[in-house]
Formats: sequence, structure tokens, C-alpha cells
Amino acid sequence: MMTALDTQDAPNIKHAYKDFYEHSIEDASFLWILRSVAIEQPHYTAHDIRALEHRIAARLDGLMTALDPGWAACEAALEFQAPGEVFAAMVTAMRSHDSGKIKTAVDTGLENALATPGLISAMGWLPDALVNPWTKRFLNGKEMAHKYLGLTTCSVRRQNPGEHLTHILQRDDCQQHEKLYCRALRLIGELRRQDAMPAIYQAIHNDNDNIRFWATWSAVLLGHRASAHALQDFVFSAGPHQHQAIQLAFRALPVEQAREWIDTLSDDKNQTRAVIKATGALGDPHAINWLINTMRDPTSAKLAGESFTTITGIDLKAHRLTLDAPDDTITIDDIDDTDNDNLDLDDDENLPVPDAEKVAALWCQQSPHYIIGQRYFMGQPIGAKHLKTVLADGTQRQRHAAALELALNERDVPLPNTRARMLTP
Repeated sequence: MMTALDTQDAPNIKHAYKDFYEHSIEDASFLWILRSVAIEQPHYTAHDIRALEHRIAARLDGLMTALDPGWAACEAALEFQAPGEVFAAMVTAMRSHDSGKIKTAVDTGLENALATPGLISAMGWLPDALVNPWTKRFLNGKEMAHKYLGLTTCSVRRQNPGEHLTHILQRDDCQQHEKLYCRALRLIGELRRQDAMPAIYQAIHNDNDNIRFWATWSAVLLGHRASAHALQDFVFSAGPHQHQAIQLAFRALPVEQAREWIDTLSDDKNQTRAVIKATGALGDPHAINWLINTMRDPTSAKLAGESFTTITGIDLKAHRLTLDAPDDTITIDDIDDTDNDNLDLDDDENLPVPDAEKVAALWCQQSPHYIIGQRYFMGQPIGAKHLKTVLADGTQRQRHAAALELALNERDVPLPNTRARMLTP
């Protein structure tokens, strides 16, 4: 029998539980945002990402301890239409096996394009048994947005949608939906679908830049390295695809032609960052002295140091080749849930500042071990065994690069997804 004291305390207990679920989704959403930043940062390793995922999983499990108040907190959070909240709500909805809750999360995630990445990420987070039936359902749906969600789920999970991809590539209405068509073209390269080359040939001369880029990108990954020449416009233009074009083109072009492109890029003083990135992607030690000289310019020193490491594998911090600088690096241990909002990081923020003089002195000792004109990645000639080691143990940007190199060297395996969940679902 409930006593008067129990009756008096019941609202307080209920309120405490409400706070718990609100905090759980708030923390899960924030930690997802942190992870989305971390997977592109130069100082996070696979171990760091895995540790962060453990924290996310704990908050998501908290939402499932009592589904009704947990989902109520999710519904309230969905009003923000933000990606982190959509991610947490979609995971909770899928784990509930409630189609109504799933529809609510999906509709919210697709309503706002800024929130859609959270929806896609949730589909990549969950185990096959939960996701696969819904992936098939989305692919069979009439709405283009649902087809896009299904196809993107296949992309992040590196699952082959089979004839669904073929049909999407052939249908006029699907080709008119730019996001869906581009993702389909991209998936051809990610999955190494050689049977889809006719669709690549059709799209590679399209007037739409996004369509043409992804068709060309996939053609290169399918082993048609000569198609890298068609990436030239994207390499030389400071547009949304420049970084991706540089990372692929300079790994696929012959060394001499790649050098010519870099020389041309160098003529434009506004393209210094592109030149540095291209130099690192190419991996020719011929450019090391230029990189060291570039380290003397404070505006490009960090990026030049990163390219130096990409070629030589020399860790600037480990070899004490850095200048003293304020330590603003954000690590997993520095983050206390939602109390830290310093997540607006630039590309160079967490790179060390190289000491050009010390780097030059070390390079004088190391340079005889390198052959000019041969491509190197992280200190070794390109080879599958070394690439797989970097893929497992490197920092995130090194892992991204290793994945591309591996795909160009092993044509029959899917492009490794270095942004995928690392914990076993």
C-alpha cells in the first residue's frame, strides 16, 4: 500500500526520471556531434573514436531503460530538427520496433536537410537484423527521399543493393533527383560494381557538376585511372569537390603528370593549400624541401607539416620537431558531455606547428632512404600490407587516405568506410 509519504514523493520521482531521459538524449546528441567532428580530425585515432562510441552507446541504452519516457524525451528533442537529436531518436525508434515511432523520426530527419546526416548515421549504427528490412522497405518505396535513405544506408554500411541500384540508375525520375542519382553513382565506386560502368559512361559527361564528379570519381575507383584526367576541373577550382578530387586524382595520375598539375596549381597564389594537399597525396619526396620551406609561413605551416608526415611517416611531435604553441587540442578526456561547446574547428586547428629548421636537419639524414619519383605513404612505398596497418592504427585523416590507396590497389574489395561505426553493433 502506498503511504502518504510515497504519494507525496511520487511526482518528484517522476520528475527525476524525466530529467534522466532528457539528459540521456541531450548527451547522446552532443556526443554524436562530437563524433561527427572527430572522424575528420587529424589527431583522433580509431581507438579514440571507439572510446567515444562507448559513451554514445551508454546514453542510447539509457533511453531504452523505460521506453515510454525515453521516447517522450526523443519526441521533444525532435522539435529541434537537429542531426544529433534525430540520430538518437532514430536509434531509439528502431530498437523499439514501433513503426509509428520510426516514421516520426524518419519524417523529421528528411524534412530538414541539415538533420538528414543524423538519420543516415543511425541506420549505420544499428545491427543488420534491425536495419536490413527497413533498408529494403525504403528502397522499394515510391518517395524519392525514401529511396535516397535506403541507398545511403547501403553506402555507409557497404551493402550491395543489387538490382535496386541498377533500377535507380536507369529510371528517368531517379536521374532527375540529383541527390539520389549522385549517391547511386558514388555507390558504384564504393562497392566496385563493374557491371554499372554503362551508367558511369552515361553520367560522366553530364552538364551537372555534382553528377559528373561522382561519375568520374567512381570510374577511377573502378580501375579506370585515365578518368582521373577528367577530375582536372575540380582540382583546379576551389569548389565543394576540390578536396575529394585532389585526394583521388594525385593518387591515380602518373607521377610526372601529377607534378605538372601541381606546377600549374602553384601559379595561383590562392591555391597554396591545394598545392600542399596535392603534394601530400602524391607522395613524391621530390617536393619535401618545398614543404619544409612552406613550413616557415605561419599561414600554411601546419598543413605543410601534415603533408610531410603523410609522405615520410615522421611524427613531428614524437621526434620533437615542433614549435611551442598553446595546446588547444580537444581530446576525448577534455569533453564533459554538453559543457564543452568548442567544436567549431578549422582544418588545421589540431595539427602541430612544425619547426622548419629541425625538420630540415632531420630530412638531411633521412632523404637518402627515399627515391625521387617513387610514391610513398607514411614512410613506405605503396603496398597493401602497410596500407592495412595504417587503416587500423592511423589517425583519421591517415585512415581516409589509406582507404583510397587500398581501393586503388585492390580492385575487388569495397572502399573501406573509415567513418563507419567501429564498435560491433
